[in-house]
Amino acid sequence: MSSTPSSAPTSADQHQVNRAPAAAPAKKKRRFPSFSVQILLGLAVGVALGAVALAMGPQDADGEVPNGLTTTLDTIGSSFVTLLKAVVPPLIFTAIVASIANLRTVTNAARLAGQTLLWFAITAAISVAVGIGLGLLFQPGNRASVSLDAASEPGRTGTWLDFLNGLIPGNVLGLGASTQVEVTDGGASASTSVSFNVLQILVVALVIGIAALKSGKKADPFLAFNRSALAIVQKVLWWIIRLAPIGTAGLIGYAIAAYGWTSLASLAWFAVAIYVGLAVVLFVVYPVLLRTNGLKISSYFKGAWPAIQLAFVSRSSIGTLPVTQRVTERNLGVPSEYASFAVPLAATTKMDGCASIYPAISAIFVAQIFGIDLSVTDYLLIAFVSVVGSAATAGLTGAIVMLTLTLSTVGLPLAGVGLLLAIDPILDMGRTAVNVAGQALVPTIVAKREGILDVEQYEAASAEDLFVDEDDDASSEETTGATATDETAGTTPSGTKEPVGATA
Repeated sequence: MSSTPSSAPTSADQHQVNRAPAAAPAKKKRRFPSFSVQILLGLAVGVALGAVALAMGPQDADGEVPNGLTTTLDTIGSSFVTLLKAVVPPLIFTAIVASIANLRTVTNAARLAGQTLLWFAITAAISVAVGIGLGLLFQPGNRASVSLDAASEPGRTGTWLDFLNGLIPGNVLGLGASTQVEVTDGGASASTSVSFNVLQILVVALVIGIAALKSGKKADPFLAFNRSALAIVQKVLWWIIRLAPIGTAGLIGYAIAAYGWTSLASLAWFAVAIYVGLAVVLFVVYPVLLRTNGLKISSYFKGAWPAIQLAFVSRSSIGTLPVTQRVTERNLGVPSEYASFAVPLAATTKMDGCASIYPAISAIFVAQIFGIDLSVTDYLLIAFVSVVGSAATAGLTGAIVMLTLTLSTVGLPLAGVGLLLAIDPILDMGRTAVNVAGQALVPTIVAKREGILDVEQYEAASAEDLFVDEDDDASSEETTGATATDETAGTTPSGTKEPVGATA
């Protein structure tokens, strides 16, 4: 009897042995529901807890002290948004510096920037046209039952100089501080808060990135450190994103408990006009633009939905920025060199909900409720402010800033802003969702038109692709050997991928 079969493995047997480790990750079973299901569960739990908190009512007879459940929901939701905002400055800085370092392979950077701004203007013009049309159709000011006694001017107004004031950073970190003094019977107390301006961080990162690029080999250690820092920031971001279901429950629960729906009665037609306009832009205008540029509508919504959903409950484009940039790169197939510049810029200047639809309908509402007739010139001014004004107020958060800029430009009473503040949080959810949807849409369209979009990645977009555990990805890459590394190395203008840690 021959002993050959038992003495040495055949080449086929050896091949199977070598491939065994690569198949191991596929055997790992999911212990939890998918991330989309977790978000939906968070929404359901938040709605239920919010309804309970609303039924419990405030702790005091005056209604000034919220109950414990409302306070808990507020703490959970606001803490989650604060965590997201905390990672924004290092994410923007490191991503933009890394992207500029890779501009050696991008020959059309100036054209990409110009096309981005052009599409910002195109989508803003369409959105404001929708807003003006719905304002004239619904006549929200003539149908409102709100009293003019509630009219009051806001504490912060937008001006055309805000862009210049916000463009020049006061320090290398783009940070600012404000102090508030509160005077009571027991004396005076002061509190100082620190904030950051995304536009200023963008400017600082661009300048440092260009300087590093011009410094040649001397800057290589700095660029290597920056790439490592970016990888670390992305890992921290991944940990924060995993908390999104809990944060969602807190955010939506507090919104229901704090605002309810009773305040909508007197401004029902105004709220309906706003949400119809938001729905038209999100589900009609954007899909038409996608189809016009040869992109599948379903793939866009599958890929961008995590960011849109988070924007709705968080009411913060800046807080959602890390997720928006992640879905744009990882789900929608936009090259990271371009996305890391376009998405932060969009988060400060691209706001179809807050800067186009809302100011247009609100200006018509204020004019109608104060009995002021608007001329064709006034409507053209509203459109102009909506298209250009969002850049003028870049870095300043809140739709109220854009609204005051619009009202002052057209010559309408700023006191009308006070009439709308009661339901502003309810409207802000929809406005922010449309803002973020547009911030992911424009880079995708521009990348497609310029031939740098990874179309296969876009068409395979899935909400779950965003939340695949990166530890599993790393272990999978280690088992694929040098062949897989060679296949994924390098990024070219044709849209092929880079290693995740390089510029994503």
